[in-house]
Amino acid sequence: MTTETLLTIVDVNKLDCDDFVSIFGNVIEHCSLCAAAVWQHRPFRDVYHIHKLVGDFLDNLPDDGQQGVLRLHPDLVGKVAGALTVESQNEQKAAGIDSLTRDEKEAMQERNTKYRNKFGFPFVICARKNKKDAILEGLKSRLENDIDEEVSNGVEQVKQIALLRLLGIMG
Repeated sequence: MTTETLLTIVDVNKLDCDDFVSIFGNVIEHCSLCAAAVWQHRPFRDVYHIHKLVGDFLDNLPDDGQQGVLRLHPDLVGKVAGALTVESQNEQKAAGIDSLTRDEKEAMQERNTKYRNKFGFPFVICARKNKKDAILEGLKSRLENDIDEEVSNGVEQVKQIALLRLLGIMG
């Protein structure tokens, strides 16, 4: 099932599990398990109720589960366009990641590598709420954090991404 128009809460509450997962399965990057878990909490009141349930799902994961969710996200820069989900391509484009200068691209790739080597998962930031300069600075400053801070920061960024993706499905 595909959505060409925004779904209403009535529409969403009528979806069977397979259709719900098909539509909402990438609200958390490559994590249809989240959608399958959230579906059981119908009826939903509104998009923000679904978002809260997504957040609860993430918050209730053990630390290694949260890190696993972060590992499902792509690196900013460096992946071929075909390896990114449509959502990630659009989000990175909105942030100006597709128009980095050669020096900016090299700096981002270098910081991405340092970040991934230090924490074991990619740097996750809500690209639609940031532009390339803020993302580059965020990468630099967040490299100073410890793993617990970065798991927490990353999960909070995933929640922001999820809300924007949900609003893109339901308005």
